[in-house]
Amino acid sequence: MKALLCREYGPIERLAVEEVPSPRPGANEVVVEVKASSLNFPDTLLVQGRYQVKPELPFSPGMELAGIVKEVGSFVRDARIGDRVIAAPGRGGFAQECVVAADRLSPLPPGMDFEAGAALLLTYCTSLHALKDRGNLQRDETLVVLGAAGGVGSSAIEIGKAMAARVIAAASGEDKLDFCKQLGADEAIDYEKSDLRQRILDLTGGRGVDVVYDPVGGAYTEAALRATAWRGRLLVIGFASGAIPEVKLNLVLLKERSVVGVYWGDWTQRDPQGQRRNVEQLAEWFAEKKIRPVVSERVSLEEAPAAMLRLLHRQVKGKVVVVP
Repeated sequence: MKALLCREYGPIERLAVEEVPSPRPGANEVVVEVKASSLNFPDTLLVQGRYQVKPELPFSPGMELAGIVKEVGSFVRDARIGDRVIAAPGRGGFAQECVVAADRLSPLPPGMDFEAGAALLLTYCTSLHALKDRGNLQRDETLVVLGAAGGVGSSAIEIGKAMAARVIAAASGEDKLDFCKQLGADEAIDYEKSDLRQRILDLTGGRGVDVVYDPVGGAYTEAALRATAWRGRLLVIGFASGAIPEVKLNLVLLKERSVVGVYWGDWTQRDPQGQRRNVEQLAEWFAEKKIRPVVSERVSLEEAPAAMLRLLHRQVKGKVVVVP
């Protein structure tokens, strides 16, 4: 089979497609024939050795996928050959076949194709966990989404609207702002042309927002935190800007604000029942047409490194899906 391999941590350009043996499942694993695998920002960090975990070399990136179960391990009872599934294996998705722990599988929601399924788990589950479980977003509250045109940002817009919140999207460039409005954002801010804090305050009549969804970091974090209302919540999703901000704690004290960490991957292992409930909620919203994963590009394994570079430089709207 073909797989995109990382043989050494470093430049993305060194990734290469190679022929490798087909994998075999362990007792509690399945082999999935990959139909589509979504590209996520952490993939770009993983291959550079800059992510929280460092897989043993060599490995294939690709943290989430959709496909068909090809083979099951001897202890697996909840999956059968031929099942259409989505999964978050953590790595290995940029290949024609991937070994997945059985407890990381979910059924492909009815009516959803493989490409949309491949774009569902990491981004939408991260956003739902962030907004519901960590941010306690309530009906009619105001949410501002930073990096709103990216993969997690665009999912946060849709989930925020599904939760009946008012959503302000912050991104750079008119095309990205138009994209956010098409997803349902009520307002949009170009934070490269505007004072982010002041625009948020203007759009909320000086009150500020209830929740900030921040996958960007850098200078935008403090500006957004300063624009939160009494008991506003800043959700720390990631640092796509490349800069980890240092928050002044007096800003937290003054309005009883909260700075809340969101680490969806680790939470799924600590609360698998909660993760299952969230996947079921997403499937329900999909059936109701409240969410619909946006696939902006489809690329081959050979084209994946170039797509990863575009994602790293924030030149991508929505999700890129790799089709082996």
